[in-house]
Parts: sequence; C-alpha cells; structure tokens
Amino acid sequence: MIQRGRIGWLLAFVLLTNGPARAETPVDPPTTGSVPAVTAPGPSSGQRLAAASRSTLPAAVSAVRITGDARRTSLSLDLTRAVEMRAFALADPYRLIIDMDEVNFHLGAQAGSRGHGLVRAYRFGLFAPGKSRIVIDLSGPATIARATVAGADGAAPARLLVELAATDADGFRRANAARPTTNLARRGDRESLGPRIGSRAPAPIGPPLVVIDPGHGGIDSGAVAPSTGDEEKNIVLDFAKVLRDKLVASGRYRVLMTRDRDIFIPLAQRVKMARDAQAALFISVHADSISGAAENARGVTVYTLSDRASDADSERLAERENKADAIAGLDLSDEPSEIADILIDLTRRETRIYSANFARTLAGEMRQVTRMHRLPLRSAGFQVLRAHDIPSVLVELGFVSSRRDVEMLTSAIWRDRTADSVMKAVDRFFAPRTGVAAPTARN
Repeated sequence: MIQRGRIGWLLAFVLLTNGPARAETPVDPPTTGSVPAVTAPGPSSGQRLAAASRSTLPAAVSAVRITGDARRTSLSLDLTRAVEMRAFALADPYRLIIDMDEVNFHLGAQAGSRGHGLVRAYRFGLFAPGKSRIVIDLSGPATIARATVAGADGAAPARLLVELAATDADGFRRANAARPTTNLARRGDRESLGPRIGSRAPAPIGPPLVVIDPGHGGIDSGAVAPSTGDEEKNIVLDFAKVLRDKLVASGRYRVLMTRDRDIFIPLAQRVKMARDAQAALFISVHADSISGAAENARGVTVYTLSDRASDADSERLAERENKADAIAGLDLSDEPSEIADILIDLTRRETRIYSANFARTLAGEMRQVTRMHRLPLRSAGFQVLRAHDIPSVLVELGFVSSRRDVEMLTSAIWRDRTADSVMKAVDRFFAPRTGVAAPTARN
C-alpha cells in the first residue's frame, strides 16, 4: 500500500511538471451596462481577475462641475468607472433627479450648497440598496437636452453628463408628459410601499418588537449644525444604535431599525416596515434645528401624532419633517389617499391614548438624565407617526442649532446615559404586558 501510494504521488508530480502545455482562455474584462470597459494592453489573467474583483465595488464620484448660464447649463460628474443612470425632472418645486448605480461620493463638505445657471443647489447620497441619487434644485423649469455616461478614455475619467435647457411651465409639462411614468424611483417605491392600512394578523407570541426609526439618511441629511457641520442623520443613527444594543442585550425585546446605515428610507416605507413586522412600539429619533435665538432653544422634546398641532413651532417642524420624501426627489403626487372606516378610526383613537401614555413616561425618564425643552410634550401631524395600530412617538433629542446641545448630542457618555433612560421608559410601558417589574419611580 505504501509503495502504490509513492507511485501515485510520483505520477502526479510528473504530469504536473512535464504534462502537455495548455492554452489559457482569456478572461474578458467586465462591463457596466452598454459602456465598454477600458483595459491596459496585454494584462495577465491574474491581473484581469483582480480587476474584475475590484469592479464589484461601488464606483466613486471625485468631482462635480457646473457650467453654462441661465438658458443652458451642463452638470458633469467625474467617476472612477462608468455606471448606469437615469435622469428625469419633477415640478413643485422644479428638480432634476439623477438615479445611478451605488457610488461613493468623495466630495467636499460644502459640495452642492451653491449652484450656477439653472442649478440652484444639489444634494446626494445612498437612496436604496445598490442605488444612489442626486437631487438638483433648479432655478426654474428646464428640460433635459442630453444625458449620457462615457467610459474612461486614457487619462480622462469616466464621466456622467446632463445638459439642461430652460423652458416655460407649458414646455416643462409637455416634456414631462412624454416621460414614462414607471421611472425607477416611482416604480420601486410603489412596489415597496404596499397597502397603507388594514387589519393585521394577531401579534406573535414572544418578546414585544420595538421599531427604532433614525430620521433622515442617505440623500436627506436633515438639520446641519452650523457650529460644527454635524449632520442630524448621523447624530440620530449613532444614538439609535446604542439604544438598539441596550434593548437587545436586556433579552426582553426584539428590535428592528428602519435603517442601520446611511441610506434614505421613504416616510411611508418606515411605517410599513413597522406594520409588516407587527411592531408593538415605534420610536422615531430626530434632532431639531431653529433659526434666530438658537442657544435659547435646547433640550429634548417628545411628540405624538395629532391632526392639529399643539403650537406653531410644532406645526412648522412637522411640515419640515414631512418634506423628507420631496427632499429626496420622490414623486408621490398620485399616491392613493388613505381610506378610513369605523374600525380603523376606533383603533387609531386607542393607539393615540397608548402613544400619549408612553410619551409622558418617556419624558419623565429622560428628564432624570438630560435637559428637556421648556415644552417637552407636544403633538403635530408627523407622517412617520401615522400607523393607526402602533403606539408611536417622535423624540427630538435636542437642537443642532445650539452649540451646547451639539456637544451633548455627540457625546458617547450622554448617548449611553440617555439611551438607558429610554429603555427604562420602554420597560414601564410594557411592564403590564410582559410581567417585568417596572423601574423604581424616582422623585
């Protein structure tokens, strides 16, 4: 047996070293859409395979240029490689939307804040898994004269180019009418939103599900701190992750986050995620901003849903938060209106009572560890709180327009202590249902 084993190894060695030569099959470089990939002459198969592996990573945008005037304006993006894209325009207000494969935006902090010609400003970010979006605010009605993507050519990078031509309102409507109504954004949003209302299946047996909703994300940065440049979308995501980890570690709850990275989620989709998962509680996390006497506006505010806002500031805030979909370029003008019936109306009333009870409990617990706004309990018509059968609150952790609040909001110690207080409020809310003893009340 040993001898036969040695012979076998010897034959294998001979075949490997002296066997007939074989021609290598060339590996074609990958392409993106209909744009041919550009390769250096004569790469080895190993180099080609490495290039193919790199091509699976998102492309990067390294520069944006805007040229032209108020009659005709060009916007171009330098890319590390060509991507597939689609461009279309929307009205009310006039915007240009560019959807493309997921890309990394390597642009400066002030990119998009100033425009030129027909472009007033623009914003960008991850819009959905595998898809990035640029939303361009236009100075008036404009049509897309040309939209192309060209691959790299020698030292020149790949380039995405959109040319805009000024028009009037009638010209815009005519051009827009010719656009297919099933554009990528609207088709994807329609399919993902599904039915808005209706009865749910019985709640599953087991720990209650808490949905944490970090506001904004991706293309929608939310409020930006003037003193530091910190963005609301990152502040609230950091806090939401700490809260999630504490709730999960307790073993008393299941947790679903509407987003756990820097990505945009439509408002209705956030509500649908909670309803589809049969959530028992929905907590949306934000950080407010206010112009004027910014340093005088500080502290936590807890909001519940109301058809009539409790005050003018709450109404303005709800209007601003409800514009998130428009900021991200969603065209929801033909969304079906909500159909109400008696059963849903009764459920909604009961849910609002539970929401108000949790809001009071939450404000009471948070008051023990952090600064509260002078009016800590408010209400307004927030779209994200409209699940008729899930107790829901929106927590404004503070004001990014306040330098002192930003120091607080970006502190790891503050996040940990404040997340503890939110978990105690959740414990109190679910204590009658779970049998878990509520935290001892403090004076």
